[in-house]
Amino acid sequence: MPQTEAPAGLTFPSSFTWGTATAAYQIEGAATLDGRTPSIWDTYSRTPGKVRNGDTGDIATDHYHRWREDVAIMADLGVGAYRFSLGWPRIQPTGRGPSVQKGLDFYRRLADELLEKNIQPVATLYHWDLPQELEDAGGWPERATAERFAEYAGLAAEALGDRVRTWITLNEPWCSAFLGYASGVHAPGRTDPVAALRAAHHLNLGHGKAVQALRANLPADAQVSVTLNIHHVRPRSGDERDVDAARRIDALANRVFTGPMLDGAYPEDLLRDTASLTDWSFVQDGDIKEIRQPLDFLGVNYYTPTLVSGGARESSHGSDGHGNSAHSPWPAADDVSFHLPPGSTTAMGWAVDPTGLYDLLLRLKGDFPKLPLLITENGAAFDDYVNPQGEVNDPDRIAYLQGHLAAVHRAIEAGVDVRGYFLWSLLDNFEWGYGYSKRFGAVYVDYPTGKRTPKASARWYADVARTGVVTVPDATPDATKG
Repeated sequence: MPQTEAPAGLTFPSSFTWGTATAAYQIEGAATLDGRTPSIWDTYSRTPGKVRNGDTGDIATDHYHRWREDVAIMADLGVGAYRFSLGWPRIQPTGRGPSVQKGLDFYRRLADELLEKNIQPVATLYHWDLPQELEDAGGWPERATAERFAEYAGLAAEALGDRVRTWITLNEPWCSAFLGYASGVHAPGRTDPVAALRAAHHLNLGHGKAVQALRANLPADAQVSVTLNIHHVRPRSGDERDVDAARRIDALANRVFTGPMLDGAYPEDLLRDTASLTDWSFVQDGDIKEIRQPLDFLGVNYYTPTLVSGGARESSHGSDGHGNSAHSPWPAADDVSFHLPPGSTTAMGWAVDPTGLYDLLLRLKGDFPKLPLLITENGAAFDDYVNPQGEVNDPDRIAYLQGHLAAVHRAIEAGVDVRGYFLWSLLDNFEWGYGYSKRFGAVYVDYPTGKRTPKASARWYADVARTGVVTVPDATPDATKG
């Protein structure tokens, strides 16, 4: 038979890590079992009108009982790493005091099973599930929460450090601070811009203290970092008002965290921009030194770029991609408008644009040239369904992944030190304020029964993880060029 030409392929380094990711509240369920108490997301999701269809994470995908099945799925995918989050209320229910061994035992069993399958566990300490008792005491706007977080980090590291060698302190602290305390579209649902800025600082402080607690309790070869949803902010035009709007949003979205964590200071322009709201006196002497801790890599979450304009406020796409609210998640930026970039969109209404990921990775290389990067989340939601043959075909997701992995490959060729990629998400799950209406998973979950069905994208990603080669249509690599 004649030989057919192999499809175009992009080969990644042999050391590149292929993984997948989830978060505790989104998949575990078992909300009241084995000593677990409510988190802010339990309270928020049970509040009428806060989550679409009144959905909660009480059962979610029942991962707490079906974890062996889920690890077996990962093994079938051939991934080398699994990023999951620890449920703070499951380990330390009130956010204070000793840990609960049944909660820790769940994560011990999970880590052991992963290692048995040659999958490296990657633990995130905080993926938004603050114990409700700590929120009742003031939550992240209060300094004491940073102290409690460090104590929790030490407990988790002491219990799991012999199994888990890669740790992430916070997932997307921007969402915790600004969606949770400014726009109110995430738990705890507060709408106070000053509280949001205070929360951002105390999340930074909690991160720094947690890094120190982790290093004090982990082996010397453990890897410690943080995951940020770095917004790739673009001005709509070269107009100076649009360019300044992009600068302001970049300060609020990105540099409010990278400044103290990586550069050792809050940006001066951020302090000026928000001076009408606060004098930042909640930043105490010694805080920045505590926050700026050496990191082994930077976790980067990317889904879509952010397009802004300045000047007169326009009616614009709903518009920053973070959910609709009468209250802005952008303190002191009420005159900035957000726009939907051109092109196709996902079921979330987010623009599909791999050039944003490429540009972002190059920016991070320029800003922090010695810091390796991990793509800790990237993926897309589409309106998936099981066809009469029992299959879930999701060509749009495959195309999304092809384009974004081509962007990562191009960044590596340009000299960016990207060490790995974690697909979001392993499973369809509770998508925060959207409930179960949005499906990000490589594996379809029938929520009434819990049945798992790998989608076509799961089989595609399994080939990538097995070979380290991303097959792309001829046009896809060019599509990543800005």
